Amino acid sequence: MDYGRFRKWLTDKYGVSRAYYFIGLIPKHKDLYAALQEDGFILKYKEVIYSRDGSPKGNCDADLVLQCVVDAYENQCNKQIIVTSDGDYACLVKFLIEKKRLRILLSPNKPNLCSILLKRTNAPITYLDGVKGKVQLLKRKSPQ
Repeated sequence: MDYGRFRKWLTDKYGVSRAYYFIGLIPKHKDLYAALQEDGFILKYKEVIYSRDGSPKGNCDADLVLQCVVDAYENQCNKQIIVTSDGDYACLVKFLIEKKRLRILLSPNKPNLCSILLKRTNAPITYLDGVKGKVQLLKRKSPQ
């Protein structure tokens, strides 16, 4: 995905003025973080821990949920858009629907890979697979 194109699409399609990106903080990825910020994302970092095999783990679920609830209660937004296919967020989606704060759920996966728990919330869902032409990385022509 081209995150710059995705951020522009969010603005053009949904009028998104503030877009958070929750991500584990790994110093060697500083160029990625800089690029995401250049693309207009507000980064919310999570401290990363490492498993015995050395793989990083930075679970941002609770951080995302808390930020959404704080923004809803502090009137920091009119509507929220959540990008996920993970059923762990079904309770957040239900909360946002109840508070009339959910604009849409964007699923990065195809319909058959999006959690049934999210589908059962009856939230409006757009599958990003259907708009990938607008947000995918463009192939660069090689110099001749």
